[in-house]
Amino acid sequence: MNKVADYHKDFSALEKKLGIKFKNLDLITQAFVHRSYLNENRNFPTGHNERLEFLGDAVLELVVTKYLFDHYDNPEGELTNWRASLVNSHMLSTLSIELEVEQYLYLSRGEQKDSTGKARAKILANSFESLIGAIYQENGYEACDKIITNLLLSKLDHILENKLYLDPKTYFQEISQEKVSITPTYKVVHEEGPDHDKQFTVAVFLGQEKIAEGYGSSKQEGQVNAATKAIETKGW
Repeated sequence: MNKVADYHKDFSALEKKLGIKFKNLDLITQAFVHRSYLNENRNFPTGHNERLEFLGDAVLELVVTKYLFDHYDNPEGELTNWRASLVNSHMLSTLSIELEVEQYLYLSRGEQKDSTGKARAKILANSFESLIGAIYQENGYEACDKIITNLLLSKLDHILENKLYLDPKTYFQEISQEKVSITPTYKVVHEEGPDHDKQFTVAVFLGQEKIAEGYGSSKQEGQVNAATKAIETKGW
């Protein structure tokens, strides 16, 4: 089958950023095919990317785990938190953005139009995992180790220095106690929407001072977003 011009995209910019050459264009193409695209394009020559995502997730975890094990003598619990901060959806979607992966995605018209915020970030994170899976299949573990070290593990020092491995509520509590000897408190200041789709506005306080507000579909999500904004507001 020779339909390169029909469905393969130009991956040269991505190859340059990654420092590798894709030989099997069907494989790298499949890394970016969202399941929804195949619903509208049933004769597309490749499958969707979920199997590659499954593989890439395991490769990512192994590379990161081995690096942390080899370079740090910290307890398991700490290393687990550090690893989680490196392989979470936010970090992986950020890497996809840095690689400008979005231009390579095969999405349904609905996903192209409607997928924003968390949904789009999840697609981008999954695509990074499937990309790693494709690279592993074609180039092996050493190539993945080099790419993951350059792109992802290079961010570890910043994460550790700024305690980004802590969730925002824990981080804001620790730094508030350290800087002003006050434990933050949270209060729901507004609710709206029906019971099945309620939105909460949560304010976070240091003593009597309101620092920031956050929004979410649950009180917990509102608290986390409020803590995130409070960290930004205080410059901490």
